[in-house]
Amino acid sequence: MHPPLTIHRHPMCVEVFRPNKVIEFIVEQIIEEFQKCHLDHPIGKFFGDCTELKVKLDRCFRAEKAVKRKANFEQSKKMRERLQALRKETTEAEA
Repeated sequence: MHPPLTIHRHPMCVEVFRPNKVIEFIVEQIIEEFQKCHLDHPIGKFFGDCTELKVKLDRCFRAEKAVKRKANFEQSKKMRERLQALRKETTEAEA
């Protein structure tokens, strides 16, 4: 199962650039292609017609999650340092 496929919630998965042989870039809009594949193959989607797009989408979601996880970790690290400094100030003020 995948999260809701709304483009505004997954900006990293809207466009994926991959180099072509001619140094141009092909833009793949994974979310739109995946949704179109499901509409075009209402029964075939159960038998693997859209599997390749699903794999690309899953990879994109994993990469997006890794970026978010790293940003959250950095934010929590800053918050932890701030709280420790605040605790240190309050203990020094009390003493």
